[in-house]
Amino acid sequence: MALKSIQYKTEGTCCALMNVVVDDNKIYDVEFIGGCPGNLAGIRKLIQGMNIDDVIEKLKGITCGGKSTSCPDQLSKCLMELKKQQEQKVIN
Repeated sequence: MALKSIQYKTEGTCCALMNVVVDDNKIYDVEFIGGCPGNLAGIRKLIQGMNIDDVIEKLKGITCGGKSTSCPDQLSKCLMELKKQQEQKVIN
């Protein structure tokens, strides 16, 4: 197992912080700090074991109410940041 993790401070959502753990490009676990507990627990269960690229594709651009973002959209941004960090490590 080669677990990689990221702690991501969200912008514009009720969830203030996300802790995501990935193993071999698949979601191992995610923890949401703040936000709607039931909805985020559901998202957590649904995405465990999914490929991060699939999660990004499904969640990117989702909005919440009148906001330009949402917790799912912020999760996609978190995963894109994790991918960026992984790519930078390969280059360096």
